[in-house]
Amino acid sequence: MAILNFKKQNDPASLTDFLNGFSIEVMPRTAAKIDDFRPLLPAGTRVYIAHIDGTPIDDMVATAKRLSDQGFAPMPHFPARIIADEATLTTWATRYRDEAGVCQALVLAGGVAQPVGAYHSSMQLLDSGVFDRLGYRRLHVAGHPEGNKDIDPDGSSAQVDQALMWKQSFAARTDADMAIVTQFAFAAQPIIDWANRLAAMGVTLPIHVGVAGPAKLQTLIKFAMACGVGPSLKVLQKRARDLSKLLLPFEPTEVLTDLAAHKAAHPDSLISAGHFFPLGGIQANADWIAPHI
Repeated sequence: MAILNFKKQNDPASLTDFLNGFSIEVMPRTAAKIDDFRPLLPAGTRVYIAHIDGTPIDDMVATAKRLSDQGFAPMPHFPARIIADEATLTTWATRYRDEAGVCQALVLAGGVAQPVGAYHSSMQLLDSGVFDRLGYRRLHVAGHPEGNKDIDPDGSSAQVDQALMWKQSFAARTDADMAIVTQFAFAAQPIIDWANRLAAMGVTLPIHVGVAGPAKLQTLIKFAMACGVGPSLKVLQKRARDLSKLLLPFEPTEVLTDLAAHKAAHPDSLISAGHFFPLGGIQANADWIAPHI
């Protein structure tokens, strides 16, 4: 097995610092395309495992076990709207813990319109006490810097803000180690403005900023529209109008450099880490990361 040499490019120190401790997201079907993650990612990297509706729990647990066996920290998604009841939640969380050594979870509502059971929000999963009883100490929740029209169709962010304040309160009254991981965006300033607004509201949870890994413009625009990415989508649309750049992969260098510079200048910012959505493939994302860290 060849181990990748993680040799840094001549990047700003702030970018290298910001990428320290990054995370990345996979799905069982995309993870299955990678023979071995060890040549691609630093040991101990947190790897989120997205649970898409219809994915068998056996596939989710097997992916988590494989990542854990290879020296990574799997963090499976728990989407409330595809979990039928507390018994199912308990079974899934127990299997992850016992079969794959998992002790952390991303708890979110999930993208399906109609819940399969009683759960429809991440708050219900958190409030169930299941994660606490089973020894899950790190619990991440979703954030939407550019709003979430599924929750706030009027664009006000009122309900999203209310939910985040509940999660802030939950973190304060429990011993859970919590953070916010965001939907991907293509410009730094909307994320910075959102983080500043949350801090002014009293939120203290660190923010792990979602960015899209290198991918074709057409691929990113398709995913961005499907996922409800907001005003920063204009960055891609502007690039698509430049024929000289249309066929070149879009890379996250600019947005990450801007976020890193902001963090270096404002060390108390809630923005604390980067999280990659490898929309152009895990290998391509890993190839971009390696020389920057």
